[in-house]
Amino acid sequence: MAAMVSLGAQAQKKWTLADCINYATENNITLKQARLKKQSANEDSHQAASAFLPSLSASTNQSGGYRPWQDAGITTVTNGTVNSKVDKHYYNGSYGLNANWTVWNGGQRINNFRLSRVTEQQAELAIDETANTIQEKITQLYVQILYMTEAINVNRQNLETSKKNEERGQQMAEVGKMSKADVAQLTAQRAADEYNIIESMGQLANYKLQLKQLLEITDTAPFEIAVPKTTDEHALVTIPEFMKVYENALDHRPEIKSALLGLKSGDLQIKIAKAGWMPSISMNGGVSTSTNSLSDNGYGKQLKTNFDATLGFGVTMPILDNRKTKTAVNKAKIAREQAQLDLWDKEKQLYSTIEGFWLDARTNQQKFRYATATVESEQQSYDLLQEQFNLGLKNIVELMSGKDKLLKAKQDQLQSKYVTILALQMLVFYQGGPIAL
Repeated sequence: MAAMVSLGAQAQKKWTLADCINYATENNITLKQARLKKQSANEDSHQAASAFLPSLSASTNQSGGYRPWQDAGITTVTNGTVNSKVDKHYYNGSYGLNANWTVWNGGQRINNFRLSRVTEQQAELAIDETANTIQEKITQLYVQILYMTEAINVNRQNLETSKKNEERGQQMAEVGKMSKADVAQLTAQRAADEYNIIESMGQLANYKLQLKQLLEITDTAPFEIAVPKTTDEHALVTIPEFMKVYENALDHRPEIKSALLGLKSGDLQIKIAKAGWMPSISMNGGVSTSTNSLSDNGYGKQLKTNFDATLGFGVTMPILDNRKTKTAVNKAKIAREQAQLDLWDKEKQLYSTIEGFWLDARTNQQKFRYATATVESEQQSYDLLQEQFNLGLKNIVELMSGKDKLLKAKQDQLQSKYVTILALQMLVFYQGGPIAL
């Protein structure tokens, strides 16, 4: 209940882009899963390090027995009295301590340890890669929400204009200066503008829902984002050089670093496989003792007299292994080639992605400048048309045509502006910089 209240309270605030990214970093399930994989890789690394240590085990065995036809026993003399005892039940106990240590196994142990460290680093990079993907998705949705919010405001202004035109048309129809058919067109235009607002609000709600899912927010409280006062200047900043962005991305992106580690992992796997052709040397030792209830000696003396200590060395030399080692080596080499191809593919994908953002930024920044000038021109033209329409100098067709041109110019301006903003932010992000709106 407390968690739901906390989420509800958080949902009441206006979320900035930084708020969304920080919250997702802490709460996104995919990121949590990646962190658990990192912890698992860390445990594997500890396990690989412990292979350098000897193994030590203690053992004991306790058993009882029964000899029903036992005739001989133990004879004792106490105070001149001879006592004979035949014990058909007996009890055995053995105790041992054994150690084993692999002295050398062809370098397999050290290379396994190195491989585990590489795997651990890749798991850490997987967290960064997942976080980057989530940040990109959040930024895309956040910019879409900004765009739809501003588009709805434009549609509402458009609706207000349509209502005024409809009212003016009805007034002109009452005095016989406009036909009912023309008034019906104005009414249809007003209804179409209302429909556009409803449709845009539905799209906005869908984008907010997707953003909430990324943030792992499941309550039904209203979710609002903080809309910057103005974003025009974000679309007009200098576009960085394409190759500079790509070269910086090669140094910073976790997917490239992980692919490079994949090559290192491939080299280590080849060395591990080749160790199958090498001899292995091991050392073992142990101490043991035992007791028996049928012995004339006491347990303490038995433990001492039955004490045994051993120490030995062993060498294993592979001769024929049914081609297992050769197959393992060849498959490790194939895996290494696959890792090289994966690196080239990641570099190609990165190049293509950055090039796409760079082209979007350059093209849409030019469109934004043109669309801004077009909006000013179309606004002036429409204002003049509206005055002339009110005076009866322009007909309904000319008025609606001018209104459509103005609306299209505003839509083009908004679209080019936010596509440019998103592309510019991604170019900064791919160089290792922060996303900030």
